[in-house]
Amino acid sequence: MEEVNKDVTIYDIAEKLNLATSTISRALKDHHTISDKTIKKVKEVVEEMGYRPNILAAGLRGNNTKIIGVLVSRINRPFLSSLISGIEETAQKSGYSVMITQSHDSYANEVNLAEALYSSKVCGLICSLAMETNDVSHFQKFFDKNIPLVFVDRVPREFDTNRVMIDNYSAGYKATKHLIEQGCKRIAHLTGLQHINTYSERKRGYIDALIEAGLPIDEMLIIHYNALTFEEGEKASNYLYDLENPPDGIFCANDSMAVKAIQCAKKRGLKMPQEIAIIGFNDDPIASMIDPGLSSITHPSVEMGQASAKKIISFLKAPKKNDISEITFLNTEVVVRESSNRQIKKSGSIDF
Repeated sequence: MEEVNKDVTIYDIAEKLNLATSTISRALKDHHTISDKTIKKVKEVVEEMGYRPNILAAGLRGNNTKIIGVLVSRINRPFLSSLISGIEETAQKSGYSVMITQSHDSYANEVNLAEALYSSKVCGLICSLAMETNDVSHFQKFFDKNIPLVFVDRVPREFDTNRVMIDNYSAGYKATKHLIEQGCKRIAHLTGLQHINTYSERKRGYIDALIEAGLPIDEMLIIHYNALTFEEGEKASNYLYDLENPPDGIFCANDSMAVKAIQCAKKRGLKMPQEIAIIGFNDDPIASMIDPGLSSITHPSVEMGQASAKKIISFLKAPKKNDISEITFLNTEVVVRESSNRQIKKSGSIDF
């Protein structure tokens, strides 16, 4: 049987040179207590045997891994993949690496992954909460150990630490007001679980826009889902289109749901935006690819990732660690495309 290649360890180097492992370790760091001759010999053997130091293990021993943990719901969502890209770009520029985990919107997974990241001694943690998460006590250990913690996008209602987010109330209001300005009178809202402030705030903006316009609030038109997937979007859209008095506008809490609303409308022969106007959220790449083009609310994912990483790095580099927490809000805008564009001839962005 062919022998499996094993990584060369510091013990192999020590055995070959008949030196203590501590001597090898100091020689690799050019320590002043080791002679130039020994340092040269050690480095020659290291090169010859292909030894690679275990940086992570060394970091664990010294409590300085320079690894930022990232815990998100699903990395296959365009918004979150762009968020991670912003985190990585900023971290790498400052000499930090990133360890990425995903909860798949499960509270149990999130608890286990938070513990795993804590045990891995990450130097900081950036988290976007799972849809199921209502209790965030599993993050308290980071706070207690003065490990910088930043919540991004889906943030807890009450946890005294840094948060990076958009004004979801304002964004929900803008989306609904846009449909009202297009002449919609009966507007549905497809949203997430309401213990997540991201969705409860968007819903609050939706309701206030309706009230301001003197339009009725019909609970039959407000539908809550667990994951906001394409499948849930199809189910919700068919329910709405089958109503005796269906909506003439739909505001979806993400673009996946909105894309399915468009596809289901096309299958039924509904004219967009004349009979049904649709707006999504996030402005994912698919919004400009589908026909008709999907109107959406921008969600500055890369910038949110960059801002989150900067907060972690700023804390780590500060000579004195302060327990200061702050909320960073980033701007959003309405991107108008054919799915809702009843009155404007050309697509474009509306900045509020």
